[in-house]
Amino acid sequence: MRYGFTTGSCAAAAAKAAAYMLLSGREKNEIEIDTPKGILYHAQIEEIVRGEKEVSCGVRKDGGDDPDVTTGSLVCARVWAEEEGQAFRREERNGTAHGRAQAAEIVIDGGVGVGRVTKPGLDQPVGNAAINHVPREMIEKEVQEVCQLFDHCGRLHVEISVPDGEMLAAKTFNPRLGIEGGISILGTTGIVEPMSRQALLDTIRVELRQKRAQGYEAAYLSPGNYGLEFMKQAYGYDLDQSVKCSNYIGETLDMTVELGFRQVLLTGHIGKLVKVAGGIMNTHSKEADCRMEILAAAAVREGADAEVLRQILDCISTEEAVRILEQAGIREAVMERILEKILFYLAQRVKGEIRVECILYANEFGELAKSAGAERLVRAGMRE
Repeated sequence: MRYGFTTGSCAAAAAKAAAYMLLSGREKNEIEIDTPKGILYHAQIEEIVRGEKEVSCGVRKDGGDDPDVTTGSLVCARVWAEEEGQAFRREERNGTAHGRAQAAEIVIDGGVGVGRVTKPGLDQPVGNAAINHVPREMIEKEVQEVCQLFDHCGRLHVEISVPDGEMLAAKTFNPRLGIEGGISILGTTGIVEPMSRQALLDTIRVELRQKRAQGYEAAYLSPGNYGLEFMKQAYGYDLDQSVKCSNYIGETLDMTVELGFRQVLLTGHIGKLVKVAGGIMNTHSKEADCRMEILAAAAVREGADAEVLRQILDCISTEEAVRILEQAGIREAVMERILEKILFYLAQRVKGEIRVECILYANEFGELAKSAGAERLVRAGMRE
């Protein structure tokens, strides 16, 4: 299946092209950027509008074979320099800038069709444009590269917009998350990988079968690499060694039983695994999302008052909810109760045929809870 490129990659490519045209005075109809995945993105530039002090252009989003509401939309960047008298054109000699000074200051914001954050607990603080941190880093890197090429060390403003973004946002979870006025500019790898359900399940089965053929008796599962740094720091364990089960926790557990594994370690962020505490075995948000209700129910059992419950139910992220539990002094007790329910449903899914261990974590608090045999299984996995 064909991969595509994220809105973050499109924004970075458009910003780089606009900056290049502003500082060079020459039109640019295509541009190349590096993605965090290490795959080069060769983008075609559209709707170029050049002025003496600002340039705007766009890159058409191509989501590959992944069904995505933003595919076909134009992601635009408008770039302008703030300082009066700043030289916009510098001589480019053999592709190398001469006399480079300090780095330019890049100011990134959202325009028409890019949402704005109105509730806490998301990637960006309240008030910021919904341009996540990785796309911001990509834009900064690519525009700085152009600034260095032309010895520009002033301040450049980059405004990202999506003309049909407000209409598209109605088809996403943004309104529910408190992101108003448009879509989010997203992407952690810069690449959109097709999310065919059967293709993912086939890949998971192949990886598990391979591990079993190599003599592994324990299967190490994780929804993804979220929490990669936590596991490295806490246990010296690289989540890249685990099999990525994505949202398909139940079906992956079925495979571990079929393939004859004796033990399973499931490691994941509270945002995904709290759903398992409600017996939900496909954790995709379109399948089910009762994260706050499950947390609130567990908090009731630990004596939370009505105000704490209201605060939890109003949260848009589990990180925010865990913070409220911490302030109420019941975080550890609630997490242990959540873990108990997770283990119950995992054991029920495997019908008691194999032993299942679990580690829960959050970005802010690190490890939230772990089952009795989890750490032993991690250590054993590091030796294999």
